[in-house]
Amino acid sequence: MVHEKLQGLISAPFTPMHADGSVNLTLIPAYYALLKANGVTGAFICGSTGEGVSLTKNEKMAVAEAWAACTKNDPQFSAMPLLGGTCIADAKELALHAQAIGLDAVSFTAPSYFKPANVEVLAACCKEIAAVVPDMPFYYYHIPVLTGVGFPMYDLLKAVDGIIPNFAGVKYTHEDFMDFLSCLQYQNGKYDMVWGRDENMLPALAIGTKASIGSTYNYAAPLYHELIEAFNNGELQKAQILQQQSIDMIRLLGKYGGIATGKAYMKLIGLDCGSFRLPVKNMDAAQVEQFQKDVALLGFEQFSSKMPTVTNAL
Repeated sequence: MVHEKLQGLISAPFTPMHADGSVNLTLIPAYYALLKANGVTGAFICGSTGEGVSLTKNEKMAVAEAWAACTKNDPQFSAMPLLGGTCIADAKELALHAQAIGLDAVSFTAPSYFKPANVEVLAACCKEIAAVVPDMPFYYYHIPVLTGVGFPMYDLLKAVDGIIPNFAGVKYTHEDFMDFLSCLQYQNGKYDMVWGRDENMLPALAIGTKASIGSTYNYAAPLYHELIEAFNNGELQKAQILQQQSIDMIRLLGKYGGIATGKAYMKLIGLDCGSFRLPVKNMDAAQVEQFQKDVALLGFEQFSSKMPTVTNAL
């Protein structure tokens, strides 16, 4: 089965929340418009950034339906949900739902409580889920820092090759460039290897990635477009400076508590996605004030994503 490979910047969207912590589906059309206006080519929904592990199955379905409604008539934009990783039965049901509503692909990550004993067991999990949607591209999401499952993806590709016809590739959120390059080269580049570390995009470009999925593309897509252009033009020093700007921006995530800081960046560009659910910690008012000062020092407005201008016809 031949799949069209992903290209360019793919956002890992935040799941918008109301003040009471419920999912805010009404914001998703504006979110989609933001991504399109800033040259983003797809959305990886209900992943780590999208708090997929903190959503109920019904909430995941509702979020998927909202994105499907926005993107169904846009062949230039791919929408892919993360099905989960703890309950295989739920993942299969969510895969069938994704197919029914017209999403473009599905993704699955390693079970992180009862962990697979070896790469063959992980491949068996992938096979069971992928089999229910044989006509949809199936991606494995490799993020060992969160799942605790760190098998080389080169070994997974060998385990699934010829066994899972719709296995399309890997969202690779790890720092093992040796393994990543081997996966890119496997079977003459058969599989779609999508980079998942925004702060390491430049070295990933150097070894051949053509698509990246990340959270900072939500609010700083122009920075990465410029980085990619500089690399493609052979302007390595410029690309290095732009990557350092990315790193400086991402360091503020750690300074202010981690993943929830991304929603503070979103608020600065004009899309208030609310707060993260427990157990993720959100910033208090004093931290928000200091965060805004630190962001100003970065010159964030010069490379941040811009909300599209809406004009009302009279």
